[in-house]
Amino acid sequence: MKIIQYSPKLAKDLTDVFYDSVHSINTLIYSIEQKHAWAPLPINYLKWANRFNIKKPFILTINNEVAGFIELESDGHIDCTYVTPKFERKGVATKLLKHAMYIAKKNGLKELYVEASIVAKPLFEKFGFMVENENKVNMNNIILLNYSMRVRL
Repeated sequence: MKIIQYSPKLAKDLTDVFYDSVHSINTLIYSIEQKHAWAPLPINYLKWANRFNIKKPFILTINNEVAGFIELESDGHIDCTYVTPKFERKGVATKLLKHAMYIAKKNGLKELYVEASIVAKPLFEKFGFMVENENKVNMNNIILLNYSMRVRL
């Protein structure tokens, strides 16, 4: 496992990680309709490439294959944390979050915050994030549940 810096040549791979990760979620947690609202088809690769060029996510690779990514903004906001289904339950998200927390501390941030999905909530709780609010988010006219969470560093 290796964490690397973002490069525009990885934009398509990261977009696929996002899409595949969302669509691999058990339908008992998020319905098919919710997953399609969250990660619709056709995939807008240009939109995601533009986003990644701004956000500069940290990327974890395994044997030179993109396994997951995390976005840490300068104000301590973690915007995205996704792991490709092939590498789920192998410590990818844990390593990415540890790295983001390390960088945040190194940069003098006092806290981190996130809007975690139902699936991601336990990971953030494991690292001391506390739920502040349960949110009902409207995505493409479909309601999804997530949690505003925060941790002091």
